[in-house]
Amino acid sequence: MSDHKHDENCDHGDDHEEDVFLVTDEDGQEHEMVIVYTFESQNQAYAVMIDRNDPEADGMIFRVEEQDEDAFLVNIEDDEEWDRVSAIYNQIVEEDSK
Repeated sequence: MSDHKHDENCDHGDDHEEDVFLVTDEDGQEHEMVIVYTFESQNQAYAVMIDRNDPEADGMIFRVEEQDEDAFLVNIEDDEEWDRVSAIYNQIVEEDSK
């Protein structure tokens, strides 16, 4: 996975296909989500996603699990894991805003 960010400054032409994932929230509403950043912690990959139709909304972090050749996005339900990865993400955001 790449940590390349796609935005209005992305000048790679049409060589990027945007992968869209349907994510259902706790209210049962589906959101079209796109990966904007990936990172690793303790040999586990994580993906930060934003709502494709509401890019100003807060991002969501998912654990990326692989089975055979397929990758799956999994909710993080362990409080300790969530605290660890959200702290890493907050540090990344802080460094990017400098």
